[in-house]
Amino acid sequence: MSVINFKALEAAPLGHDPYDHVLVPGLITKAALDAANADFPEIGRAGSFPTGQLKYGPGFAALIDALEGPELAAALGAKMGIDLKGKPTMVTVRGQAKPTDGQIHTDSSGKLVTVLLYMNPAWEEPNGQLRLLRSPTDLDDYAVEVPPAEGTFLAFPCIENAWHGHHPFDGERRTIQLNWVNSRAYKTREQVRHSISAFFKKFKR
Repeated sequence: MSVINFKALEAAPLGHDPYDHVLVPGLITKAALDAANADFPEIGRAGSFPTGQLKYGPGFAALIDALEGPELAAALGAKMGIDLKGKPTMVTVRGQAKPTDGQIHTDSSGKLVTVLLYMNPAWEEPNGQLRLLRSPTDLDDYAVEVPPAEGTFLAFPCIENAWHGHHPFDGERRTIQLNWVNSRAYKTREQVRHSISAFFKKFKR
């Protein structure tokens, strides 16, 4: 089963405002998207969870395998001008958002590129839509707003001015985050950190 629509990625422009980014509403084929959502892990708590901490079916596993595959690394790296070939990858998954999520931030400098793939039905809520920001202080000073609708793919480099965030939302908000990182040592540290965090989240309501 074909998972990634590479023609859609090739046709998508590289945006530059407020920083380089690639936005593709239809990157994942419909059949693959339906299979992945049917097998999406049950996540009843807010927070990011590594795939190793979750249980899911083959449809979701096929999507993760495709996202971490060399074809996407080569195609996206070529478009963004970043060498991603052979770089370690990390994947975390969110199923729920809480009101304190979405605060303005940049991603760690240990990461090279962040990909966000949204897995929600058509998004009608005004809140919970990611904004690519021009500054670290104003959530309303944005260049791009991304509704987390099913199949929407967003990628951007993890650079010092890649500010992003969203207005608070409380409820189901399915997101897959893929990162290429600069070393296996960084990946190992992050896996340990996420594992400890996931352990303690089990005791939170």
